[in-house]
This record gives sequence, C-alpha cells and structure tokens, in this order.
Amino acid sequence: MSSTASAKRVAIIGGGILGVSTAVHLLRDGASVILLTERGLASEASGRSLSWLNSAGERSTPYHQLRVAGVDRYRTLFAADPDRDWLQFGGGLMWNAAGQRAVTEARHAYEKSVGYDSKLLSPDLISSTTPGIDPDAVPDNAIFNPGEGWVSLPDLIDFMMEEFHARGGELVLNAGKVSVTVEAGRATGVETTAGGTYEADAVLVACGAATPAVVAPLGVEIPNGSPVSMLVLTKPLDHKLKAVLNTPRAAVRPNPGNTLALDHDWYEGHITEHADGSFSIPDDVVQELADEASKLIAGNPELKPASWKIGYKPIPGDGEPVLGELGQVPGCFVAFTHSGATLGLIAGELLAGEIITGAKHPMLATFRPGRFS
Repeated sequence: MSSTASAKRVAIIGGGILGVSTAVHLLRDGASVILLTERGLASEASGRSLSWLNSAGERSTPYHQLRVAGVDRYRTLFAADPDRDWLQFGGGLMWNAAGQRAVTEARHAYEKSVGYDSKLLSPDLISSTTPGIDPDAVPDNAIFNPGEGWVSLPDLIDFMMEEFHARGGELVLNAGKVSVTVEAGRATGVETTAGGTYEADAVLVACGAATPAVVAPLGVEIPNGSPVSMLVLTKPLDHKLKAVLNTPRAAVRPNPGNTLALDHDWYEGHITEHADGSFSIPDDVVQELADEASKLIAGNPELKPASWKIGYKPIPGDGEPVLGELGQVPGCFVAFTHSGATLGLIAGELLAGEIITGAKHPMLATFRPGRFS
C-alpha cells in the first residue's frame, strides 16, 4: 500500500455495479471511499439488467478485448465458489427469425475468426448441447457460445458491499441528486441536494443513464442513447434452463430461486413515462413477454410474472463505453456503458488503478470521454 493511495479520498456517485466495483478496488488499494446513491443500492440499471456475460457478435476490437477480460474476472470469481446461485456459466444460445439462416452463419463465422468459442447448431442438436430448451422454437439454426454466463447484479452488489464495509467504506443512501463540486477547474468533491458536502481528491460519476446529465453542468457533453427497458422476474417454476437465451421475441436467463429473468425491446413503445419520472406498462404486455418466453422453454410451462422494473438502459450515444478522467475537469472520472454487467469487475479494477496512480491504462485508450469534445 503506497502512502499516496492511503492519502487519497474518492467520492463515488452511483450504487450500481460500476460504482460498487470501483469502490471495492479502491479500498483494496488503500484509498478511503465514500459512495453516494440517489436511492438504494442497485436501484437503477443494475437492478433490472439481464446481466448476460459475453462478447458475442461483432464490435470494435478494443471493446471485444475489454469484454473478454471482463468475463475472465467473473470466471475467477466463479471458480472461488461454483455453487453460488447468482453467478453461473451455462453458455449462451441465440437464434434469428425464420429466413435469417445466412445472417446467423455469418455471425458464427465472425466469432470463430476472432477466437470466440462459437458452435453453429441445427435444432436437432440443441437438446444434447444445452438443457431445458424447446428445439421447436428454433426456425433455422442457432449459435451456442459455451463460455458465456450470467450474474444477478443485486446479489453481486450485496456480496461486494460486505467487503466494502469490512474495509471501512462509507455509504450514503438516499442522497438524492448528487453534483460534482469544482474549484479552479478541478473536481474537489460532491454535494447533495440536501446541502451535504463531501470533499474528495477524486470523484467518479457512475450513475448509469443519468451520467451525461451529471457531467453536463461541468461543460462536458457525453451523447446519451439510453432507451427505456424492462426486466421481468417470473414466479418460481421447475425448469432445467442453464444458458442465457437471446431470441427474436424474448431474452431469458436463469435467476436465483428457480425463477427466470426476461427482457427484450419490442414492447418499448408500450411503456409510458410519467411526469414524476416513474414508468408503467400494461399488464397484458408483460404477460405477452412471459408467453413468448414460455415458447422457448422445454415443456412450454406457464410463466407468471412476479415483478417487473422499468427504467433507462445505459447506452452511450456511439454505443461504446465511456470510461476514464474528464479532460476538462481533472479529478473527475466517469463510467458509463451498455455492458455494465460484463464490464463490472474489470472496469472497476482499471478505473481504480487510474484514480490511484494517475497512469492511464492502455485498454481504456479508445473509451475516453474526450473523444466527444
């Protein structure tokens, strides 16, 4: 532990996976940390994420490499206790709509070309490859990616917060809107709407889709492409599903307690945002998603929604992560990405290193917020 690290005080805005992970890595490195969240922990995107751990499909090489490193960190965590019901590696299975056979084949070929573990399956091979799926739901072919997994982020956050508290982290729940304070052009801490002020040597803004709005008063523009989305949790049922399913009408993953987590994007137009910032969706649309998911599961069990959460899914305007220090405001860092689950552990590790040492990590070079200015 260096004296620089032990002297460094960091304020983090956001109680999702990126904020909590960075906080724990900072505490491990000897910094003192105060974590402030508008409401509770995992109250925004981390509480309603499908949390599919992957780097499937085609994206920029730096983004692919970062995601692969992200999955690797989860592998390490999984190996320490494979019996955790909130982190599992059962692979991922995707397929396209009927008539898209060539599109699926091209995706498979691309994945193979970058060394990503990818198997192209005809419907009759699915049952012998991964359990719990109705092969009749697959119109042409499917891709199975054996190395993929899923995590329940609220459970992971609870797990990491045990270490956060054990290492002396300070937590401020229900802080309301929190802003970054600046003196002489440098971030000096944070301030809550209630008037609480907290001085810090560095600040991390990691509040999901709200991140661009928090840094906008600092003169920093980060394009925001965040759509409204929903995650549905079902009532418990007997199922044998291990893989994460990504299909034309429903995405499904196992979830602790013999439940399933469901999402997609076709129903975005049915979601209403109200003046108070809350959201609603007709119950029959939620049931329609559950019915679509039922068609994918062996035996087509009746799926009953137990709860659902709606809000903005964090996606930067250009789709790529925004990670690192603001060039215009030294001492203020941001973490804003669509792949918060997959990058949760690695992004926290690399950002903590940058905050502590001041040295920029090469894996984050293309993700700097300065690319928008």
